[in-house]
Amino acid sequence: MPELPEVETTLHGVQPVLEGQRITSAEVRVPTLRLPTPKASEFEGRTFINFRRRNKYILADNDTGQSLILHLGMSGRLTLTTAASPILKHDHILLTTAKGQQVRFHDPRRFGLVLLTPTNDLPDHPLLKDIGPEPLTEAFNATYLHTALHGKSIPIKTAIMDGKLVAGVGNIYASESLFRAKLHPLKSANSLTKKQCSILVSCIQQTLTDAIAAGGSSLRDFSHSEGQLGYFQHNFAVYGRKGQPCLVCQTPITAQVVNQRNTFWCPSCQCS
Repeated sequence: MPELPEVETTLHGVQPVLEGQRITSAEVRVPTLRLPTPKASEFEGRTFINFRRRNKYILADNDTGQSLILHLGMSGRLTLTTAASPILKHDHILLTTAKGQQVRFHDPRRFGLVLLTPTNDLPDHPLLKDIGPEPLTEAFNATYLHTALHGKSIPIKTAIMDGKLVAGVGNIYASESLFRAKLHPLKSANSLTKKQCSILVSCIQQTLTDAIAAGGSSLRDFSHSEGQLGYFQHNFAVYGRKGQPCLVCQTPITAQVVNQRNTFWCPSCQCS
């Protein structure tokens, strides 16, 4: 599933194409993805502005008081092309701008979603209202994290993957951040000291920043909006490296399923 860096990369790809451009034609080829899709007429003639990301959702307001909510799901991606390009089997929504550029939502597994909702309702929308602070903002800091972890005896990896605690820290980047912070992923969340929380916040932010700069991680179905692949996976220190030597100490990387997610760590570097 595309995580925060992949969504951010996708946003950077489509924003210059769609922002401020009138949608002259639209084609909606499926009535529903994870949820019912808007009709083509709800896109046509509209202009989208103010693109941003919230958690793993791409948001954009239009000039009629409606806002787009888009989630890539398991295999979704936005591709940039023209109306002349052949339509692929899983191209479900096609938006063409006045400049002749076309953005397509392609989703083989159909777990993504594309919605339109009143802009004024966004803060209270069920998909958005309970999301925690964005990890790359000042709201996500050591004081906040230390307080939020109080009373949580669950593993720290499980805690930081909870979108209500912090937005968008998925499985890959949780494992990589904990390695950088030298914290064992099964360590009880409420046992972290204020100093450890400060280090972990910094490591989460740096890991996500590095991944965005690298264009995300191309695992399974993810690729950029223009089709090229991200390459942060080449920088993985622990994720997907079970049995391979740690890049720091040469100890074999350990793996275990935690809360139905593969979890990787170095038993030597992450002993605290």
